[in-house]
Amino acid sequence: MTSNESHPNSDPLETETDLDSNVEKILAEVGNSLTELGSRYEQVKQDWHRYTELQQHQEELEAKKTHNPEKDPIKTELKHLLQELEELEINLESVLLPDLFWQAVRFGGLGIVIGWLLKSLAS
Repeated sequence: MTSNESHPNSDPLETETDLDSNVEKILAEVGNSLTELGSRYEQVKQDWHRYTELQQHQEELEAKKTHNPEKDPIKTELKHLLQELEELEINLESVLLPDLFWQAVRFGGLGIVIGWLLKSLAS
């Protein structure tokens, strides 16, 4: 039993303090989530930049490969480049898209909860 259930005539300031505490916790969680989302976004930007650089380098190597009689070093470099490109593609696909969905669900739910709390405080 909570203190409100054991004392039906409990102090309204106590319940308001509990609500304030809950709202502060929710806001702290939202702040942390936004910080995490921001850092993931920065990582995606860096990965995307690296991905475009690697694609340009790949095109340069492909052009060199056709004009170079010794193709083995270029083939090896191309192989490593393609592997890194694949890894970046996987990172770009898996990092941001699922997180955006779950962040939207989470923040939408938190918005509803905060709305209910504010409505209960106003009434």
